[in-house]
Amino acid sequence: MCGFVGFAGEDGTLDHGATVRAMADSIAHRGPDDAGYFTDGRAALGFRRLAIIDLEGARQPLRNEDDSLVLVFNGEIYNYRELRSALIRAGHRFSTDGDGEVVLHGFEQWGPAVLDRLRGMFALALYRPADGELFLARDAFGIKPLYYAEIGRRIVFGSEIKGLLPYPRLERSLNERRLPHYLCMEYLPDEETLFTGVRKLAAGHWLRWRDGRAEYRRWFAPSFAPDEGCSLDESAEAIAEAVRGSVAAHAAADVPVGCFLSAGVDSSLVAHEASRLMDARTFSIGYDDGRFSELEQAASFARAIGLANEGRTLGAEEFFASVPAVQYALDEPLPNPSAVPLYHLCAHAAQSLKVVLSGEGADELFGGYPYYQECLAFEPYMAAPASLRRGLGAAAARLPAGVRGRRFLMRGARPLSERYIRLEYNFPWTEALGLLTPELGARGAAAPAPWEVTAPLFAEMGAAGLDEVTAMQTADILTWMQQDILLKADKMSMAASLELRVPFLDREVFAVARTLPTALRVTRGETKVALRRAATRTLPAVTAAMPKKGFLTPLAQWLREDPWAASVREVLNSETARMFFRGDRLNALLDEHQRGMRSNMKKIWSAYCFVIWYDQYFKGRKNT
Repeated sequence: MCGFVGFAGEDGTLDHGATVRAMADSIAHRGPDDAGYFTDGRAALGFRRLAIIDLEGARQPLRNEDDSLVLVFNGEIYNYRELRSALIRAGHRFSTDGDGEVVLHGFEQWGPAVLDRLRGMFALALYRPADGELFLARDAFGIKPLYYAEIGRRIVFGSEIKGLLPYPRLERSLNERRLPHYLCMEYLPDEETLFTGVRKLAAGHWLRWRDGRAEYRRWFAPSFAPDEGCSLDESAEAIAEAVRGSVAAHAAADVPVGCFLSAGVDSSLVAHEASRLMDARTFSIGYDDGRFSELEQAASFARAIGLANEGRTLGAEEFFASVPAVQYALDEPLPNPSAVPLYHLCAHAAQSLKVVLSGEGADELFGGYPYYQECLAFEPYMAAPASLRRGLGAAAARLPAGVRGRRFLMRGARPLSERYIRLEYNFPWTEALGLLTPELGARGAAAPAPWEVTAPLFAEMGAAGLDEVTAMQTADILTWMQQDILLKADKMSMAASLELRVPFLDREVFAVARTLPTALRVTRGETKVALRRAATRTLPAVTAAMPKKGFLTPLAQWLREDPWAASVREVLNSETARMFFRGDRLNALLDEHQRGMRSNMKKIWSAYCFVIWYDQYFKGRKNT
C-alpha cells in the first residue's frame, strides 16, 4: 500500500528531480517507510511506500529486466503468487518477492489484458522510456484512487490531488460550475473534480498517453446477470464460500492484520472469517451517548468469536477540532459525517498495526440499503401510464407537506433516472442553486441538472433491461460507492498510514453477487436476503438480522447546541462563505435546525465542509 506521483511530456525546462520530490513529499503519509524516484529528461515518477509484503525488497519504481518499462503501483494483488509462477514459467526473471513486479512482468506478457488477471485493489502507472508512452489503470471497483490532469501536451498524475498541486504548470482553481452538483449529491458522480482540469480515472478504466494524446478504455464494467434458478440456500452457500476465500486472500501480509468492527452483519462476517485464520485484533468507535454508539454490541460480538476488541469514544470537541484535517485529507470536500469517526478509528488502529479488513461494498453488491425497497413499493404504480403519474404528482405537489401519500405520488411521477436518491441527497437542485450567490446560481442553472449528468448511465442500464433494484445497485457501485464510500475509506486510512482492505469488493465475491435474483437481494421486508442467510450459518441470529443503520453520529444534536452551533454559524458567515453562498439562506437553515423546526443537518454540513475545505486548499490554512 503506497502512493505515487508523476508527470510526462516535459520539455526539459523544469527541474524534474526537485518537482517530483515535492509532489511525493505531499503524499508522504501514504508511504512513510520509503521513497523512490525515476527521471529520464521527459518524465518523472515518484513513489512513497508503506511496506506490507516483501518488507526488505520490492522498492519502487520497479524496472523490468531490460529497463524498457518502469512501474509505480499502489495496492495489493492477492493472487500474485499464482501469477508469478505462471510468468516464471513463461521465462520472466524476478528480482523481488513483492506483488508489484507481477504487474510489471504481467504487462510485458499480456499487455493491458493483465488487468483482467489481477485479483486485488490497485492504481498503477507504467512508463516506457523508449517512446515516452504512459499507461495508467485503476482497479475494477475503484478501491484505489488515481487522478490526472492534461496540460497542453503534458500529463501529471498521482494517488491524491494534493500530490499534483506542487507541479508548477498546474493552475490551482475551483471548478465553480460543479458546485451545485456537490451540494446536491455531496460528490461529483463523473470524472471531474472540484479542481479545474483535474480528473479521476474511473474505476475499471485505463488510459494510454503518448505524444500529447490520451486514449481511454473501460476494461471492467460491473454487470448483474441474475440466475432465477438460484435457491436461497444454494446462494447462501456460494456467498459463504466466496467470502471465506476472499477474507483468506485479503488477510495475506508480512505484518499483523486487524479488523474494523461495528455491530452490523458486514464487518461481523469479515471479522468472524478472519478469526478462523488468525488472532486478529478488532477496532470499533462510538460515542458516549448510547443512542449513537454500537461499541457495547461490537465488543460483545468480538468476545463471542474470541477476538480482542479495542473501542474508542469520540466527543464533540474532538469531532469538530478534526474537521479541517479530515477535509484536507479527503482532497475534495465530502460532507459525509462518518468520515470524521473513521479518521479517528484509523488513527487509533495505526498505532499498533498497518493493515485492517473492513466491510465496505456489501450493501452495494448484495442489496443492503433500505431505499432499494422503495423500488419494490413503486413497482405496481410504475405500470400506470406516465401521463397519469405526472398528473397525480403535480396534484400532490399542491398538497401541504406531510400529507400522507404526497411524497409517494410526487416521486412516482418521475422515472428512476430522475428520482434516484443520490441525485438530490442533500439539497434539491433548485434549492442548491438558490443557496449560491446570484452569479454562481445563474452559472449553475446553465449547467446540466444532476439527473442529466447521470442520464447516460441510466440509459445504458435501461437498454440492458435491468429492473429498478438492480439499476439502483449498479448506479451506486458506479457513483456513490466510488466517490463517497471508497474515497473516504482510502483517504482516511492513508492519512494514518494504514492499509484498509475490503474483502467484499473482490471479483470472486462479485461473481456470486451478480447472479443473485433480485428477490434474494431485496424484498419489501428485508435487505441483503441471501447474505444474511449466509451469515446465519456462523453468526448469532441477532447479528445476522441487524438492520442497516449506517455510521450514526450525534451531529444533528450537536448542531443545536452551543458552542458547536455557534462555531458552525461563524464559519458559515465568514468571508469565504460569502464568496459562494447567500448568508440569509444559510442562516435560515441554521435557525430552523436550532429551533427544532426540521433537521437541516445534511444541508448545513455540506456548506460547512465546503468552506473548511476551500480554506485548506485555496486560502493557505492547511491542516495536515
